[in-house]
This record gives sequence, structure tokens and C-alpha cells, in this order.
Amino acid sequence: MFSRSLARALTAFVLLVGFGSAGAAHAAKKPGVKLVAAREVFEELMNAPDRGVPEELLEAAECVVVIPGVVKVAFIWGGRHGRGVVSCRGEDGKWSPPSFLHLTGGSFGLQIGAQATDFVLFIMNERGARALLKSEFTVGVDASASAGPVGRTAEASTDITFRAAVYSYARSKGLFGGLSLEGARLGSSDKMIAKYYGADISPETILFRHEVPALTAEGRQFLDALP
Repeated sequence: MFSRSLARALTAFVLLVGFGSAGAAHAAKKPGVKLVAAREVFEELMNAPDRGVPEELLEAAECVVVIPGVVKVAFIWGGRHGRGVVSCRGEDGKWSPPSFLHLTGGSFGLQIGAQATDFVLFIMNERGARALLKSEFTVGVDASASAGPVGRTAEASTDITFRAAVYSYARSKGLFGGLSLEGARLGSSDKMIAKYYGADISPETILFRHEVPALTAEGRQFLDALP
């Protein structure tokens, strides 16, 4: 049975997290705001000194997923949630219009606290790219996953053949590094898609057919940042 002091601490923690994240959560639901944040996160990863993404990985990636500000909150039970942006290369090498997705995950153990982390995922093959069309898929189950190698050349990698379907990077406390996201669940954010394009459009139409209304300035700037 919880003591009164532990109950007060739990209540204070929940209120602090709830009030502190309410404004940010509301802003994160705006597609334009999410596109700007995603572009900034990706540009910062590309400009990270001595710990960047290998050029070979950038050239081979089929899709890029950027999920800024994934919030993880824990008090015994833990969970994380975030919304992000994805674009896939067409046969002509051009990036598709942006689509939107969400990330969720959970954990259990002796834990307490809250933090926000930026994630960048590189989808390396068609199987991984097609997994994005599912209503929800699990990284490491529906698509093999690995922590992203660091360094501008493939020689800095421990897996220079890029056998995994998904490579992931995370930034916490200002530093980027490879971090496996196995067990995290990704799914299309249909509400964000409809809000951005003003119509119900499937992820397949966006990512593989490139059939969408005109992009906003934020959408074009996000695509311009991709390699």
C-alpha cells in the first residue's frame, strides 16, 4: 500500500508532467509545426561533427522518418509517444511528399521520470518501406532493426553491408547516437495527414504514388533537407 508521502510525490509528478506537456502536445498536433521541427532535427543530425550518418547509408536509404520530441514518462509503468514525418524515395530518386505517423511503446520496472528524445530512422529496403503502410507495425518484428552506425564513412560502421531494414538514431541532451528502437510501434497518423492535405489520403498514395495536393512551404523545406 502506498504511503501518503509516496502518493503525494506521484500526484505532484503527474501534475508536473501533465501541465508541462499540455502546450507542447497541442502544438505538436499541427502538421506545419511538426514539419519544421522534423527538418531542424534532421539538419542537426546531418551537421553533427564526427558522429554523422555514413554517406553509404544515406545513399541507400529508401525512406527517412523523423520523430521530434518523443516523450517518455515513467512511474513504475513507462510509456513513450511521439508524432513524426516520413518520406520515401521514388524510382526516379526523388523524395515523396511528407506523410505523418506516430510512435508508441511501453516498459515496466523501477523507473520514474520524464524526458523528450528526437529520433531519426532510415528505412533501408522495400520490405521496411512497405511496413510503413500497415496500420501499426513493430520495429524489430515486422522489420529488422539496428542502432545506426556513426561516422561519415562506412568504415566507421560495425555493419557495413547495412543488413537491417531499419537504422535508428536518437538525440538526448544535445548529443546524437545510434540507438535501437526494437519493440517500438509505428503507425500512420491519418488525422495529421487529413489535417495537412485537407483530404483523406492513404500513406501509399503519398509515399509511393506521390499524388497529393500542393505542398506548403514547410513541406517543401523538409524535403529540401533530405539527402
